Amino acid sequence: MKKWMSLPRIVVMEQDAIRDTANVLKELKLDGDGLIVCGKHTCAYGRQIEGILENEYPAEVMVVGSATMEEVRRVANHATDKSFIVAVGGGKTIDIAKLASVTANLPFISVPTAASHDGIASMRASIRFSEGTQSIEAQSPLAIIADTRIIAQAPYRLLAAGCGDIISNYTAVKDWDLARKLRGEEFSEYAAALSLMSTEIILNSATQIKPNLEDSVRLVVKALVSSSVAMSIAGSSRPASGSEHKFSHALDAMAPKPALHGEQCGVGTIMMAYLHGGDWQRIRQALQSIGAPVDARGLGVEDRCIIQALLHAKDIRPERYTILGEGLTKKAAQELAKVTMVIE
Repeated sequence: MKKWMSLPRIVVMEQDAIRDTANVLKELKLDGDGLIVCGKHTCAYGRQIEGILENEYPAEVMVVGSATMEEVRRVANHATDKSFIVAVGGGKTIDIAKLASVTANLPFISVPTAASHDGIASMRASIRFSEGTQSIEAQSPLAIIADTRIIAQAPYRLLAAGCGDIISNYTAVKDWDLARKLRGEEFSEYAAALSLMSTEIILNSATQIKPNLEDSVRLVVKALVSSSVAMSIAGSSRPASGSEHKFSHALDAMAPKPALHGEQCGVGTIMMAYLHGGDWQRIRQALQSIGAPVDARGLGVEDRCIIQALLHAKDIRPERYTILGEGLTKKAAQELAKVTMVIE
C-alpha cells in the first residue's frame, strides 16, 4: 500500500500576510475562479480576500456553519465549477473546506483567523455526527497564510486552546510508543521527534505566551504547523492524538456544554501523563502559565462529566491502543482526577 506524504508547499506567517493571498496563488501556479469559504464571524476577512483577488482571481464568498457532513457536501457541490478553495476562519470553517476540497478534487488554501488547534495545517478534519465528533482523513492545505495581526486580535482563549492541543502531543507520542511495544504498531521515530519538539517549544515558552502579542502567535502557529507535518510524515494522526483526545471526544458527549477542543485535550494530557508516569505537574504548570484550563471548573463542566468521560474514553476509536487499555474502573477514574487536581 502506497503512503503519500501531504505537506503544505508555502507557509506565510507575518503581519498583514492576508494581502499576499494573490501572490501565493500565483506562486502555486493556480488559475481560474475560486471559492472563499468563511464563517459568519470571519466574513469580513473573506470579503477582504475577495477584493484582493478580484483583478486576477474572480472568487465567490460562501458562509458556512457547523462542521457537519451536510455543510461539507454543500460546499463541495458549490465548488464544482471552481479551481481552488480558500478557507478563511477558525477550525470548523477550515475543516469543512478541507474535506469539501477532497470531494471536489480541488486544492485548498488555509487562512486561519485563530490558532486554536492543529487543524489549520493538518490533513485531517473534525466533523460532528449525531454520535459525536469524528476525525476524518482529508488533505493538507497547499498553502497556509497566517496573518499574525488577525490571529492576535482573536480571543486569547483560542490561542491558549491551541497551546493545549500542541501540549497533548506529549501523551499522544507516549501512547503511540506503547502501542508499538505492546501491539507491534508501526512507529515513526522522525514523526514522533518532530511532534515532541512542538510540545517542548510550548512548554519551554509557556511564560512568554500572552494575549495580543504577535510573537506569541508566531510561536504557536509554528508549533501547530510542525505538529501537522509530523502527522503527514506518520501518515496518521498518531503523533498528535492519543488517550487525551479520546478523553476530549468522550467529554464532548458527556458534558451539556463542552469546552474548546484544545482546552479539553490539555486537561486530558495532565491526567494521561500521570498514568504514563510522566511529568504531569510540569504540564499543569505550563497550562496555568498560558492561561488555559487545568481542571473541571476551568472547563466549565461538572466533576461527574470528567469521571464519565474517563470511563467512556476507551470506546472512542477502540482500534487505537493507548494507556487507557481496556478502560478504567470508576474508583481508578475518580482517584486519577483527584490526584491530578482535575476535580476536587
